[in-house]
Amino acid sequence: MPLVGTGEIVATAVSGRRGVGAFNLVHLEHATAIARGAESAGAPVILQISENCVRYHGALEPILAGTLAVARGADVPVAVHLDHATSVDLVREAVLLGVGSVMYDASTLPYEENVAETARVVGWCHERGVWVEAELGEVGGKDGVHAPGARTKPSEAVAYTSATGVDALAVAVGSSHAMLTRDAVLDLDLIGELREAVPVPLVLHGSSGVPDATLTAAVERGMTKINIATQLNKVYTGELRRVLDASPAMVDPRKYAGPARDAVATEITRLLAVLHA
Repeated sequence: MPLVGTGEIVATAVSGRRGVGAFNLVHLEHATAIARGAESAGAPVILQISENCVRYHGALEPILAGTLAVARGADVPVAVHLDHATSVDLVREAVLLGVGSVMYDASTLPYEENVAETARVVGWCHERGVWVEAELGEVGGKDGVHAPGARTKPSEAVAYTSATGVDALAVAVGSSHAMLTRDAVLDLDLIGELREAVPVPLVLHGSSGVPDATLTAAVERGMTKINIATQLNKVYTGELRRVLDASPAMVDPRKYAGPARDAVATEITRLLAVLHA
């Protein structure tokens, strides 16, 4: 199937009041698992490569080339997205290598600098037909800091989207990055207020820590793009550990990475149902 853009997938979901699963990968086992899980669900999906993933591989091009190939080979619409890029150079490299969307993260900068830098990136990307997500106010949990009290004010979100021209906005509503437990409490009323006020689709980061029922409720209140990473790593590592514990002499990576990949695919299918994808 030809590559589709994140913007196209998100726009279709907004019109149908559905969620879109945006899943971060670490390596190609993740990428193929996400695509297989989406095929089983019969739902579109977004494959996300983060700046941390690029750092792990030492370069963007190899992991991006493989991920683009996985996306093209899928039987459902699959987009490839650069996630949480703080480097403008990385954004430009990703776009020139074929990604159709990026998340430029200037959220740690003072507000005026965030606006100025993001607007510049948006202008450059839009000239090339690339969809841009950004973040207003840092969502908790980065660098291991659990800060679920962060909240995005609707009035500030409206002003920010107008000033930057972004296509989607990640907002702080109670989730936190890198949570290993699934007990985050979202401000569902705030999600509804943001959906009414903000003219672009809303993105939920740190969704691995959110219970299933709350994820469903968040989509129903107006969240569209749902970013999930840590939950997949938990499932992958748990199955890999189970297989190796049962067979300590095993040395062929295919025999333990394969079941771990399959477990992630099953979890993707389950989560896409939770999101009404």
